[in-house]
Amino acid sequence: MDTSEINVGIDTSSKQLDIYVRPIGQFFSVCNDTAGIKDAVKRIQKLKPKRVLIESTGRLELEFVCAAHKAGLPIVVCNPGHVRSFAKSAGRVAKTDKLDAMDIAHFGEAMKPRLSSIKPEKLRAISDLLVFRSQCLEMSTMQKNRLKRMPKSVHKPIHAILKAIKKELKSIDKALDKLINSIAEWRQKRDLLLSAKGVGNVLAYTLMSELPELGQLNRKEIAALVGIAPMNRDSGSFQGKRYIRGGRHRVRTVLFVSMMSAIQCHPKLKPMYERMVTAGKPKKVALIACMRKQLTILNTMVKNNTYWDEKMA
Repeated sequence: MDTSEINVGIDTSSKQLDIYVRPIGQFFSVCNDTAGIKDAVKRIQKLKPKRVLIESTGRLELEFVCAAHKAGLPIVVCNPGHVRSFAKSAGRVAKTDKLDAMDIAHFGEAMKPRLSSIKPEKLRAISDLLVFRSQCLEMSTMQKNRLKRMPKSVHKPIHAILKAIKKELKSIDKALDKLINSIAEWRQKRDLLLSAKGVGNVLAYTLMSELPELGQLNRKEIAALVGIAPMNRDSGSFQGKRYIRGGRHRVRTVLFVSMMSAIQCHPKLKPMYERMVTAGKPKKVALIACMRKQLTILNTMVKNNTYWDEKMA
C-alpha cells in the first residue's frame, strides 16, 4: 500500500470531529473543543499528511482550521457540495459521520484540491462580527420591548439608542460584506441563501451566525433545533394541540419577521398560507408552518449546494 500521500478527511459537527486517514484506514474521533482539537492536531502532525481536508460550514470548523494553520498543517477548507457530488459519482449512497470523513479524504486523494490560502485572522474576524451583529440585534429587541412598557417621557433616549444600534448594524454589514466577498466558501454560502425568495441580508447573516448546523441535519432535526417543530401533547385517549417550544429564539424571531413579508408575495409560501387560513387554521399556526417550510427549503439548498429553484419548494 502506497502511504506516500496521506489525506486526512474531517467530518465536523458542533460537538465532535470525526477523522479518517487515507490510505492507511485509521479512524478516530475527538471533541470539537480546545482540548479535542489540540489532541487531533498533535496526532495528525505525526502522520505528515499531504492534505488535511475539512468542509466549510461557516463556523463549526473555525477553531480547528485556526489551530491547524498555526501548527503548519496543509489545511484545505473544501466546498461541501463538491464533496457530496464526488461521493455520489463514486457510488456512495449510505451516510454516516465516519463515511463522510472517508469521502472527504477520498476527495482529497482523487481531486488534489489546492491548499486553502484563507488567513485565520479573516475567519476569526467574520465569526466575531457575526456574533457582535447578533448581540446588536438582541439589544435592539430589548429596547423595542422597553418602548412598549415605558412611559413616553423616556421614549426619546430609547429611540436614540435604537438609532445608534441601527447605524452600528449598517457598519457591521458593510464590514461583513467586504470580508465575506474575499473568501469564496463564505461568499458562496451567503449568496446561496440570498438566492432564495424571502431571504435578505438579515436572515442570511443570522443563519450563518446562529445556525451553522444548517445543511447538516434533516428537516425534522433542523426544525426542532430552531424551535418550530410541532410537539405532541397526548396522554392516553387525550390529544392536545400541537405546540412549539425552545430552540434558537433569535433565528426563530428573524425567520418570523421575514415570513411576515414573504407571505405577501412568496410564490410558494403565500398560497400555502392562504390555503391553511381558508381551511380554518389559526393565522399563527399557518405562519409557523410556512416558517418550517422555508427553513426546510434553505436546509436542502445548503445541504445540496444548490441555488433557489421554485421546483424544490
